[in-house]
Amino acid sequence: KIWTVPKEKFDFLAAFNFARFHFLRPLVIYLSFAIACYLLWRMGKKWKIFVSAALAAQLMVLVPFNEEYTYGVHYHAPTFREFYAAEQFNEIKEYIGLPQDAYRVASIGLHPAISQYNGFYTLDTYNNLYPLSYKYQFRKIIAKELEKNARLKRYFDEWGSRCYVFVDELGKRYNFKKNSNKKIKHLELNTAVFKEMGGRYIFSSVPILNAERNQLEFVKKFDHEDSAWSIYLYEAK
Repeated sequence: KIWTVPKEKFDFLAAFNFARFHFLRPLVIYLSFAIACYLLWRMGKKWKIFVSAALAAQLMVLVPFNEEYTYGVHYHAPTFREFYAAEQFNEIKEYIGLPQDAYRVASIGLHPAISQYNGFYTLDTYNNLYPLSYKYQFRKIIAKELEKNARLKRYFDEWGSRCYVFVDELGKRYNFKKNSNKKIKHLELNTAVFKEMGGRYIFSSVPILNAERNQLEFVKKFDHEDSAWSIYLYEAK
């Protein structure tokens, strides 16, 4: 909000995200650390021992918490194959049996990039350049869900790139894997607007218990050994 006024007056401020500079912080931190170690090293033998201990301690922190280890062991993140689940989504495509450009889909509890990777045309997207009018129309689909959750409402309204089907019960999570026990019990979508925009199917990574109240018909559950997800296919009536 602080940037609103200057962004309206200077176009280049609106086109550039200064927050992205945070990725330079490690460079600044480690340059400072290196300079400090160098200066201490020159102060004598005792300080050399201290510097050696500091370097050893730093390695003890870095080695077990590198990204491969952190996401592979601590968080059990899916592999590329498990994430995009190409064979599973091919089964869904064949089951639907229509040309993929003949209908639109949206995802719940999943990144729409997965559907897009597998050739589906999505109403939802992660995109930094699309019409504001589209965002407003899409918002009507999830308006009641946003009213339930102030955090999601602010996230969607004040930052445009993540045009997702947000659900209050799921929060800001888009990666419910097949071992999840999560269920959606009180979903409130505007299915009429979803259909107006060309939407026909919803891919959900969790079951929607009140699908009928949202004019959604459960079609089939899809599982695959090489996929991180269970996909519940729903069709808008």
